[in-house]
Amino acid sequence: MEATEKSEETVSNVTKKLPGTVNWGTATTIAVFAGMFYGGSKEAAASVSKDAEVTLKLGSTPDKREQYRLIRDAMEKRFIRVTRGSIVGGVRLGMFTAAFYGLQNLLAEKRGVHDVFNVAAAGSATAATFGLILPGSLKWRARNVAMGAVLGAAFCFPLGWLHLKLVEKANEGNEALAYPSAIQKGESKSGVGAAIERLEESLNK
Repeated sequence: MEATEKSEETVSNVTKKLPGTVNWGTATTIAVFAGMFYGGSKEAAASVSKDAEVTLKLGSTPDKREQYRLIRDAMEKRFIRVTRGSIVGGVRLGMFTAAFYGLQNLLAEKRGVHDVFNVAAAGSATAATFGLILPGSLKWRARNVAMGAVLGAAFCFPLGWLHLKLVEKANEGNEALAYPSAIQKGESKSGVGAAIERLEESLNK
């Protein structure tokens, strides 16, 4: 009895995932890699102009050792810039995504429902928070907070509505596909049951 009661308590304590909510850890991991790719690509593209400067210096330097030193320094600086851009981009986008989806899931858990208002509120709060931590004066930060809150809600409201509609359509499609299989299972079960009943009748006779 105690074991069954404990199992029932553990089952009741497990919160069911609401439809439309996104796994926080998975989304953050994807965002980190996407931010690293974007930051590294941006720095690599910005290094093209600096490579042109190195090429000009190589043309004006006849010494082979000096040319080798210039090439080595240029490669080291380029590697450092691309690596720094990748790390900074991954951290920024990862933090933003973690805060956004963490707030979404928290609001959905507290309210007991996941709708477009959770998405808009999470986007507004996340954008306002990142506007607050940007460098600048207090007046400039207050302006960034207000602008981030408005723009976050304005962007996330239609995107959240579209996302929830797509999830709803996908769930309807899955239910429509699962219905015929359930009917077939019921028919197969009824056929097996009829065969068992006929066998019992023949044994009773």
